[in-house]
Parts: sequence; C-alpha cells; structure tokens
Amino acid sequence: MSTNRRQFVKTASAAVTGAAAAATVGRAAQSTSRFDNVEAFAFDAYGTLFDVFSVTALCEELFPGNGSALAQIWRVKQLQYSLLRSLMGRHKDFWEVTKDGLVYGAKSLGLDLTTARRERLMEAYLMLEVFPDVRPGLEELRRQGLKLAILSNGAPRMLQAAAESAGIDTLLDDIISVEEVKVFKVSPRVYQLGLERLEVGRGQLGFVSSNSWDINGAASAGLTTIWIQRSAAEPPEELGFSADAVVNTITDLPGLVRS
Repeated sequence: MSTNRRQFVKTASAAVTGAAAAATVGRAAQSTSRFDNVEAFAFDAYGTLFDVFSVTALCEELFPGNGSALAQIWRVKQLQYSLLRSLMGRHKDFWEVTKDGLVYGAKSLGLDLTTARRERLMEAYLMLEVFPDVRPGLEELRRQGLKLAILSNGAPRMLQAAAESAGIDTLLDDIISVEEVKVFKVSPRVYQLGLERLEVGRGQLGFVSSNSWDINGAASAGLTTIWIQRSAAEPPEELGFSADAVVNTITDLPGLVRS
C-alpha cells in the first residue's frame, strides 16, 4: 500500500471514529436532557415498590407444596382481571379484583380456600415487603428536592396500609389511586390523573415502573418514563414504545436527575 493510500485510510478511520464518538455523546446528552425538567416522580406500587411475591411464604404455609404456584397465578389473574374489567367497563376496586384473582388461583389448583385462609392472604397484601432499593432510593430523591408519589391501580386503603407497614409513607408527598377515575392502567386517564394531582406538566413528571406494559401505557400518554428492569431476563413489551431510561434499581434514579 502506498504512503498516500495509508494516510487516506488512517484519516478516514479517524473521521469515522470521531463521528461515532460524537454521536454517542450526543445520544447521552439527549437522554440526560430528557430528565432536566423533571420535578416529580410517580411510582407504580405493585412489583415496583412492593414485592407482590412476598406473599409466597404465607401461601406455602397455608398450602404446602403449592405456595409458589398460587402466588404466581394470583398475580397473573389480578392483572388480567383489572385489564378485562377496564375493557368491559365493569369496574371493581383493586381489593375486590385481588380477591377474585386469589379465589381463581385456589380453584385452579384444587385448594380449599376457606374464609379464614382467604382473609389471612388478603391481609398480607396490606403488609407487602418493599424491595431493598426502595427506601434508600426514595430518601436520596427527597434530598434532591423532588416530589414523590405512588400512582397505582391499588385501592386507597391498600396503598396507605402497605406504605405505612413498610415505613415509606413519610417519604411520599401523595398516594394516588385509580379509584379517582374508576378505570385501571393502562388507560390514559390514569396517567393524566398523576399530572393533575402533582400539578406538573408532562415533561416535569417521571413515571417509574418495573412493569413494561405500564411503561408503554405511560409513554403512550406522553410521560417521561423509567423502566426498573428488575430481571435481566425480562424483555420489554412489544407495544410500540420504549422507556426513556432503563435502570436496575430505584437507587439508580437520582443519577438521572441533575442536582
């Protein structure tokens, strides 16, 4: 290869490398700027703050050998019934929907769900454990001066009780339930409710959820979204929208917002 040709290749390679680096920096700056105006975060509750599978131990205690299966079916039916009731226009609050999901789960496994057992399991939903990253993440966001709220399908009593039981109620400025609009996520009315209650614009509210379907709903409604990908094996839903940021834990959120 001639000296001139080698020099041309070297110059061209440097230009391509520089352009790629500039594009990467540009994308990073664009991603960061998406959060520059965020003044508040609204968190999904179940699966994001509260570990819905912390009921598994009690399920196993009451139904040995079937605890994990019951907890899984219960959660699936809870979500399915909330979606189906929204589509049918037949709203029940999330407490009743959760109870219906439990009853179905027990029947599907052939379990004897007595009234006493059902009540014990339902009461467990008022005392769900939070994930380990929740408290430190919320505390740091509060130190940054951000408004923090729950925006959830949960009924008000469920959400308040769970927040108090976990000791995070004092870290929240508001607990917002879909009961105000009588329709479940992913209705745009739910996400609009969050904006109205927190008195912020779309660009000022970051919506946080570990449920990719919820992220799609919020993004469709025009909100800035952050997906907490608690399981690396879980791909995003194929619903046409992507989260503005994907992080592993709530403690990653403060780094998205400039102090």
